[in-house]
Amino acid sequence: MNTINPTLSSSSSVNAAGCSFNQLPLPEAMLATLQQLEYLTMTPIQAASLPITLAGHDLIAQAKTGSGKTAAFALTLLNNLNPRRFAVQAMVLCPTRELADQVTQEIRRLARSADNIKILSLCGGTTMRPQMTSLEHGAHIVVGTPGRIMDHLQRASLNLEALNTLVLDEADRMLDMGFYDDIAYVAKRCPAGRQTLLFSATYPEGIDRLAKQFQRNPQEVKLLEQHEDSKIRQRFYEIKNEERLQAVGILLRHYRPVSTLAFCNTKQQCRDLLDVLHKQGFHALTLNGDLEQRERDQVLIQFANRSCSVLVATDVAARGLDINQLEAVINVDVTPDPEIHIHRIGRTGRAEENGWALSLCSPSEWHRVNAIAKMTHSEPEWHSLASLESGGDSPLLPPMVTLLILGGRKEKIRPGDVLGALTGEAGFTREQVGKITITDQTTFVAVARDIAREAVRKLSAGKIKGKKVKARILKD
Repeated sequence: MNTINPTLSSSSSVNAAGCSFNQLPLPEAMLATLQQLEYLTMTPIQAASLPITLAGHDLIAQAKTGSGKTAAFALTLLNNLNPRRFAVQAMVLCPTRELADQVTQEIRRLARSADNIKILSLCGGTTMRPQMTSLEHGAHIVVGTPGRIMDHLQRASLNLEALNTLVLDEADRMLDMGFYDDIAYVAKRCPAGRQTLLFSATYPEGIDRLAKQFQRNPQEVKLLEQHEDSKIRQRFYEIKNEERLQAVGILLRHYRPVSTLAFCNTKQQCRDLLDVLHKQGFHALTLNGDLEQRERDQVLIQFANRSCSVLVATDVAARGLDINQLEAVINVDVTPDPEIHIHRIGRTGRAEENGWALSLCSPSEWHRVNAIAKMTHSEPEWHSLASLESGGDSPLLPPMVTLLILGGRKEKIRPGDVLGALTGEAGFTREQVGKITITDQTTFVAVARDIAREAVRKLSAGKIKGKKVKARILKD
């Protein structure tokens, strides 16, 4: 296995970060699409991996969510595609439905210059029949979760004879979630001569096992995650173990972030923290494995559209999340794995934004902080909870409220229809309307908190696409 470490190597392909996509052997139409999408220069993972994968090699790449890895493998599988052959030629396995949806949307954006490329998302949480019908009509690329892909293979509704590219996205998370056997089942049913690309944020033992079993002489690219000090301001707070849950509220009242992701090491601690935050008046929701897919979707929609101040989750429950405008990450516990700590805090301070990474640490966890400091070559910045100000008595209210409208894609409702209903006859401004999310049967729209009740009344009294609709406020 050939290893390339972009932080150390002097290889020209590795040092191409910041260079143009025009240097790659891609079709003119694809380069034009990248220009239109304002993909002007390559990120480090794209610069390190694309010359390898476009040359046809198998790859193991260590890179975090938000590093540009989706485009790195999407450009390769699209380059390998023959649009005139209506058969599944590429497959991406993802740990969660949320990540699969994000990947599907990104590949669709990058594929828009090509003629009639069909991309299907095959995930659990929805019925099999519509997916089977879509597969009967043919597809070029499928993106899905291992369990659902395995179901389709067992029912013979998915044919992989023409597959030339297999991508395992966030492989470490799939292993964490117990998907090894499912991945093995799927990979064994792919053609032996395929190209296999494996992307992982961390490098647990199971990755080597996967690579040895399912890849052919893979090259390895390892991007050590580094955060700009100016973007992510990291602080550690020493606490007694019994103070831990109450301390989260103290941090929130002092820093007053609009959106916070609070990480706990266990599901029970998530439940306990949620109870404490609700009693303190915070708008908080939790993600855990006990939620049905519909409930999980609603939680993520409310957090992403800024209708919920705090999302409490374990690392496993938060797999695949990529939330824009996340002002703070709170580590309610210090994780035993320094790489996971780095991955957690890297969810804030994205793009041009700044973010806080605040960690609560009891004396029994000091050795974990020392391990993080050693890996990141940094000195922990310690602060005292007693030095924090409460930020006043005013509640920390999220700026938006989510409205649920009965009716979605099946009624051919589009975001423009909802925006038009709110800014037209209802009389609200575009600035008072936030993110609009449409599912098969429902539509979610974020509106400014001060107009929520009036917006429900006007939507219920008006029409969308010429039809009366029912709307209500979605409670957190």
